[in-house]
Amino acid sequence: MPPGYLDPRLLGRSGIEVSALSLGSWRTYERLPADTGVAILRAARDAGISFFDDARYNDETGQAPLATGYSEVVFGNLFRAAGLRRHEVVVANKLWWEFWPEQGAGAELDASLQRMGFDYVDLIYASEPPRNMSVTDLVGAVGGLIAAGKARAWGILNWPASTISQATGAAAGLSVPPPCAAQLPYSLVRRSPAQDAEMTRALGEAGASVVASFCLEGGVLSGKYRQPGTAGRAAATLDQPRAGPAIAAAAELALLADRLAASPAALALAFALASPAVASVLFGATSAAQVRSNCEAVSLLGRLSLADLDDLRRVGLPEVAAGEHVDERHQRDDAEDGPGHLRAGGQVGPGREVDPDQHDRERVDEADENLD
Repeated sequence: MPPGYLDPRLLGRSGIEVSALSLGSWRTYERLPADTGVAILRAARDAGISFFDDARYNDETGQAPLATGYSEVVFGNLFRAAGLRRHEVVVANKLWWEFWPEQGAGAELDASLQRMGFDYVDLIYASEPPRNMSVTDLVGAVGGLIAAGKARAWGILNWPASTISQATGAAAGLSVPPPCAAQLPYSLVRRSPAQDAEMTRALGEAGASVVASFCLEGGVLSGKYRQPGTAGRAAATLDQPRAGPAIAAAAELALLADRLAASPAALALAFALASPAVASVLFGATSAAQVRSNCEAVSLLGRLSLADLDDLRRVGLPEVAAGEHVDERHQRDDAEDGPGHLRAGGQVGPGREVDPDQHDRERVDEADENLD
């Protein structure tokens, strides 16, 4: 194993092994110089990251030659320029159902594969079924992708536990593999739904692992916004009530990081890594140095004592009176609806990704984890 290798973990019952950390691409590579994108991917490979998440996103720069999907073109080009070998890594993509029923699962994935320049993806995530598509129909559609060799396994993107259970039952009836992964937001201040009892049961029935996203709360938990006037994508939201828990936790985390001689970002990622339900922790990066810094979470977790880990898990929990008990599984932001999924029957476009706390919420992907 090369130095810094991130020990692989099984992705549910799929038999696919993924690195403990994974690299996302939302609002990233199409905004960066090509040489920076290549350096990011090479740094990830050299650190041992073998799990890469890409998808079709709408252009937000006004400069792309495609209104949607140029993100995949750029990712595929950078992937090859960085010298990554397709058979040595795990690549995930997403079905958004934006143009369903005119464009079915096969056509949507075919278009993504063509733009990336790949023959298949290892993992295809599915958004919740769009209006008038049943869970059984969705499961049958993704099963067809697996049977055709276009995907090796499938997962869900921010579904509620009840829908995951429906999908597991439908998969058994159709002789289709159940979902092996659930990409869910999970952080020190966002422990629901990933730790909810209902979600734990649903994932156990499916034999699915969590791929944790939004672990740094858009960069707030890194501590970068503790200095007044700091620029960044979350800067405009810091005065909103829903940002309060993350801002408070960032201060707690900074104190613990100083004591442990670690970075707050690495500690926040280590929290998610420590969960036995998590197969991989997803983050984004805008520089090679940022990749290397985030990868320190793995070695950091290895040197934390049980007492240190207990201290880390207490960060972000609400204060309680002496003798009271807090069930951290249900911790959530009372100022807003907690993290969740598309409203029943909802459909949104792939360029409209928003914070998971947004009341009229849409999709949550790696959710702007770039700490630029």
